[in-house]
Amino acid sequence: MDLTAPFEGYLKVAPKVTVKGDTATIEARDVYYKEMNEAVRAAVGSGAKSVVIRDVNGQRYIGTGIKAPGVRIEVHGTPGNDLAMFMDGPVVEVFGNAQDGVGNTMNAGKVIVHGDAGDVLGYGMRGGRVFVRGDVGYRVGIHMKAYEGNVPVMVCGGKARDFFGEYMAGGLLVLLGMFGGQEGPLVGGYCGAGMHGGTIYLRGEVESWQVGKECGIFTATDEDLAELTPVLEEYCADLDVDIAEVLSAPFTKLVPVSHRPYGKLYAY
Repeated sequence: MDLTAPFEGYLKVAPKVTVKGDTATIEARDVYYKEMNEAVRAAVGSGAKSVVIRDVNGQRYIGTGIKAPGVRIEVHGTPGNDLAMFMDGPVVEVFGNAQDGVGNTMNAGKVIVHGDAGDVLGYGMRGGRVFVRGDVGYRVGIHMKAYEGNVPVMVCGGKARDFFGEYMAGGLLVLLGMFGGQEGPLVGGYCGAGMHGGTIYLRGEVESWQVGKECGIFTATDEDLAELTPVLEEYCADLDVDIAEVLSAPFTKLVPVSHRPYGKLYAY
């Protein structure tokens, strides 16, 4: 194979890597995702505590499966699908937008996105945190789950499309509607459809037509806000947002009305 010939628009060559102290800088421009991710894993395996990836343009699977608490990965550009999939421990910070599947089945760690993000964020997410400053797409938070002390948390600062929190089984999902350029309501239709665990907080009000019939709609109480505020403070610190402004509007709380909403559809 001619490695100098483009493959899917990229070159299947090892990226340039510069190491200074415990920081590895990877030049990802035009490099195929496989070779780029091999360089990331090699850097972490060699003891790097900080990995800086520059000129990212759609390369997928960044941070996937990396089990390395204390490691920080900076992504400059737009990462492709499944950023931080199966990740267990690192912090990934994206200085730009992100595509679909951020935090897919993520176990622990944190993802911070300074722009917008796409669809199915946090699919099956079972721990860690995902913080997005801007808007998000469809089916965000689908199948999020919690087990004992592992409680996934996602905060999105903009608006969301349909099926926000679909089939949610656990964790905390927050939508602020404050940042981003997406037009339309705070959240689309079928919010919380099939939800049977966890909690959704929406900054502002929603109408009943926007919410799945599996959810109860409540105004967040002082006790609810006491639980939510530390999460929002962490989000604001990471994304340079004013916590007082975030808390200046009331929140709506969505919780499931049943832990088995479709039980009557099955024979057992």
